[in-house]
Amino acid sequence: MRIGPQYVATRRGLLRAGLAGVLVAGAAPAEKSKVVVVRDPALRAGGGAPDSGRVLKMLDRAMQSFWGGDSPMDAWKKAVRPGEVVGLKVNCLSGKGAATSPVLVEAICERLQQAGIPQKDIVIWDRLNSDLESAGYRVASRTDRIRCIGNDAAGYGTELAVYGSAGSLLSNTLTRTCDAVINLPVLKDHGIAGVTLALKNLFGAIHNPNKYHTNVGDPYVADVNMFPPIRQKVRFTICDALTAQYEGGPSYMPQWSWPYNGLMVARDPVAMDYTGWQILERKRAEKGMKTLREMKREPVYIATAAGRGLGTNDPKRIDVVEV
Repeated sequence: MRIGPQYVATRRGLLRAGLAGVLVAGAAPAEKSKVVVVRDPALRAGGGAPDSGRVLKMLDRAMQSFWGGDSPMDAWKKAVRPGEVVGLKVNCLSGKGAATSPVLVEAICERLQQAGIPQKDIVIWDRLNSDLESAGYRVASRTDRIRCIGNDAAGYGTELAVYGSAGSLLSNTLTRTCDAVINLPVLKDHGIAGVTLALKNLFGAIHNPNKYHTNVGDPYVADVNMFPPIRQKVRFTICDALTAQYEGGPSYMPQWSWPYNGLMVARDPVAMDYTGWQILERKRAEKGMKTLREMKREPVYIATAAGRGLGTNDPKRIDVVEV
């Protein structure tokens, strides 16, 4: 079912959504949230850009490990269904270097088509056309091919979606165009909110993210992710950890970046963010840097999101699978 741009959260609807989240979270307390981490030390055999063939193999390993099946294609057929319009929510604010890699997106588009999703039903999107172009994507709006479009071109709805402290207009690409969204953040630091991973990448679906960076983004990041179109349409996350950044984000700072040479896959965005946060903290410790808590930008919104029923930040309930 598609949700139009006129979505407005009612008090009764929010209560139902909140109770549903509590019931889902409490239905199977022993069940763990899986986060698959795949790395390839030989990803940059020549010392430069990631090898596209090896990225595709990493993607296959990650998807098959997460979704199961006898082959990577079995996994993709569990993740998406023919007839759906699949959106790829990339992160391009920083431009090349710390944006979602076009090499990874090309690999995903290849596998989507092999899983029965035609080009016309694939949409790459982010906030601005200029951001997409600066990250190496070609803006394209023809509906018979893979589309690549910013919200500034596609537009936003005209009525606010509201939850808690957040009230925003939602991207038409999210609400009108896409049936399912694959979230494609980057593993990196954020100078205000601590980290920017799965949860914060959905700030790219709203018209006013600049309003929601006070208090280290808490509770705003969690509240934005409570908007029903986001909860209903974002199916899973593939985090681009090919090049990661532990300080100075969200802009690209090569002096604080390193070749993690990895991908991460999860359905639980909170577990994804907690796991990615710990990777960044370990790198900071390795470099002799203070923790994000000591820097007064611990991403406490991750715990708030867990409290909203969006997932778990309890390491005892997160199953990190390294393959």
